[in-house]
Amino acid sequence: MARWCYRHRLVVLLLWVGALFGVGAAGSQAGTDYANVFSLPDTDSKRAYDLMAEAFPDSAGDQDTVVWRVDEGEGDGDVRDEDVRDEGVRDEDVRDRIEPALKKIAAMDGVGDVSSPYTKAGAAQISGDEQIAYAQVTFREQANGVPKALVEDVVDTARAAARDGLQVELGGQAITRTQEPPQGLAELVGVLAAAVVLFLAFGSLFAMLLPILVAVFGVGMGMMGTSLLSHVTDVPEVAPLLGSLIGLGVGIDYALFIVTRHRKNILRGVPAEESAVQALNTSGRAVLFAGGTVCIALAGMLVMDMRFLDGVVIATSLTVVLSVLAAITLLPAMLGVLGTRVLSRRQRRRLAANGPESSEASGAAARWSAYVQKRPKSIALVAVIVMAALAVPVLSLRLGATDQGNHQESQTTRKAYDLLAEGFGPGFNGPLQLVSEQRDTGDLLQRVRDTKGVDQAVAVPTPPEAGLSIIQVVPDTSPQSKETDELIDRLRDEVIPAAGTKTHVGGVTAIFKDFAAVTGERLPLFVGAIIGLGFLLLLIAFRSLVVPLTAALMNLIAAAASFGVLVAVFQWGWGAEAIGLGKEGPITAFLPVIMLSLLFGLSMDYQVFLVSRMHEEWVHTRDNARAVRVGLAETGRVINCAALIMICVFSAFVLSGDMEGAMAGIGLAAAVALDAFILRTALVPAAMHLLGNSNWWLPGWLDKRLPHLAVEPKEEAFSTPTAPAPAVAVPEQLRGEGSASAVYGFVVSTDGRPLEGAIVTLVSKGGRQLDRVDSLADGSYMLYVPGEGAYLLAVTAAGFGARARHIMVGEEPLVYDVELAPDGVDAVN
Repeated sequence: MARWCYRHRLVVLLLWVGALFGVGAAGSQAGTDYANVFSLPDTDSKRAYDLMAEAFPDSAGDQDTVVWRVDEGEGDGDVRDEDVRDEGVRDEDVRDRIEPALKKIAAMDGVGDVSSPYTKAGAAQISGDEQIAYAQVTFREQANGVPKALVEDVVDTARAAARDGLQVELGGQAITRTQEPPQGLAELVGVLAAAVVLFLAFGSLFAMLLPILVAVFGVGMGMMGTSLLSHVTDVPEVAPLLGSLIGLGVGIDYALFIVTRHRKNILRGVPAEESAVQALNTSGRAVLFAGGTVCIALAGMLVMDMRFLDGVVIATSLTVVLSVLAAITLLPAMLGVLGTRVLSRRQRRRLAANGPESSEASGAAARWSAYVQKRPKSIALVAVIVMAALAVPVLSLRLGATDQGNHQESQTTRKAYDLLAEGFGPGFNGPLQLVSEQRDTGDLLQRVRDTKGVDQAVAVPTPPEAGLSIIQVVPDTSPQSKETDELIDRLRDEVIPAAGTKTHVGGVTAIFKDFAAVTGERLPLFVGAIIGLGFLLLLIAFRSLVVPLTAALMNLIAAAASFGVLVAVFQWGWGAEAIGLGKEGPITAFLPVIMLSLLFGLSMDYQVFLVSRMHEEWVHTRDNARAVRVGLAETGRVINCAALIMICVFSAFVLSGDMEGAMAGIGLAAAVALDAFILRTALVPAAMHLLGNSNWWLPGWLDKRLPHLAVEPKEEAFSTPTAPAPAVAVPEQLRGEGSASAVYGFVVSTDGRPLEGAIVTLVSKGGRQLDRVDSLADGSYMLYVPGEGAYLLAVTAAGFGARARHIMVGEEPLVYDVELAPDGVDAVN
């Protein structure tokens, strides 16, 4: 497939461009229909929600709040300032500014109702000290359906009523939309940061663009596809954000791995087409395998049995699948368009002047790999200590819900939240609803009022035909406090049973508490499922028990450390305000499930890319120390580069304007950094050095029963091998080498002149350089061949066209003469 895409590159490019524009047009035409469905079967809050939905089937649109406060000691010099402070929000000057604004808002098209505190029914909307009041603005649509221009008009009109001594703020879901950064800002910043990293890594503009284009096509198709799927299934609003987050990360990384292998092949003398095919046949296989493991990890969320997460699985998995498809089809087509321009100009000049590079890894990665081999114990110890220290905060992890109290202090929604808490109590922002399945609740209301932790409780009028009674309870603590959770338990376990009524505790606070409880109960099953599936995949792929066990342990260590960072930043508030993340609070209840899925998938990616190269070397040499050293030396740099790109992409989602998106971004950025820089480049190779050959141990009986799923291609059988040359005597140098053999002959020009200094390279089908020599003064060369099979022979010489041919080496050495043409046209052997 890679060869076909390379040769038919224009067709492939047109198909991808057509598909992107076609799906984009369909998505724009259809629009979106996202739905946040918190379906928690068999929970108390879900039953309360269902009963209220039955009692009030025609619920109104989104309700937002205008809050104002008269500030003591402030004024504009008006003679009535002292009176304002005495009469508070009831003062005529205050009413003269607020009431016209409320009437103007009520008259706006799209606003259903405005409940003013300056009416008899709204008296309770004024605080006890009469310094704070609020009005309820009810839109005709839910928050996502309210035009942003209308919301901005409401905000501008209300804020215009403010003056010295009179503070006006607004809160609510619709109001939050006016504070969101421009759509796509996070993705744009992430892509630009990734572009800088890629350019520094490759030194080539064209090579830099390849991974970004692949990711843009994959994510673009995924986002448009998700918007279309939202019309046929429940997809939460956060799903596209998470899909773009994971899609950009894996899309760029997968293309990076393939492009890096392709560039290495070209630098080692392999012609561009063969290089692309080999890169797809090696790194491309690893990409397929890694993409599959990410999707399996994401599908693990289905065991949680939460409808809310099903849409997240659909959006993220679709984006990953399309990113993989772009990497293995679109990328080889673009490689065909670029040819050798995938290298920088300096690299092309050096290749032409000096010939192919050595296959031995060099540079900082090789030096670090050798250092790990020398000191595995000390490196492993330091890595374990660092990860353990970072994991300590996870012991205080508390799941809950974020709300507008976690917004930045400068935002009007946060100010409105704080004003309501100041004037009406901290629990006012998260009231509870006690829904009874009977009209007569006896003394339940009085019992609730007498309960510790209750600030106020009132009966809510309900239609007689509903057969329900509803009590609204305002706790005396904030929605995110531990005391509020204890109050919910007290109501359910003590107060309601004592009253002898069938009553359910609902409300947003209760829903998220139940969500956190259900998540905690099912999390072990979820973790066991994705760890078990990952273990089986690695067991089959690498034919080893120790490798998948090591991977599972490393995934758990990475998860603990990354959640430790998450708790420190968001729950403890270390640096949260400084980087614009708002006030500290509990970790969103559904975030651990989503983060663990993404984390385990990405960790498996790095494990596959690292260990597949080690396994390839182990298969050829049976030397564990060399396999680990070479594997780390050749993949360490690209893994770190890929991790740096993901860190940039994930960190940029702090700019998304969404608290859950920011949590996921920071958590995943920390997880990737720890996984790549500490685990995969230090702890994993150190542990494998310490374990020795037992890394690759597998009981014989199990080996026979396991199916074969190779990440690396088999080295035999090229599709079009040439016939072997006539048998000759074995050269003296190779006698006694067992199955080892040789290929040798002469390199000459088309006029028969011997070519001295021609570089002759023997490459396996998997792209691994096996031997390389320079031809002698008489044009002769001889290459060592490890055994029978098919190989690629590549020859280059200054001033002559490069030549590559498939050869088949049998039991006897192969004689193969090569003619090079000055004009680059291959001569016939």
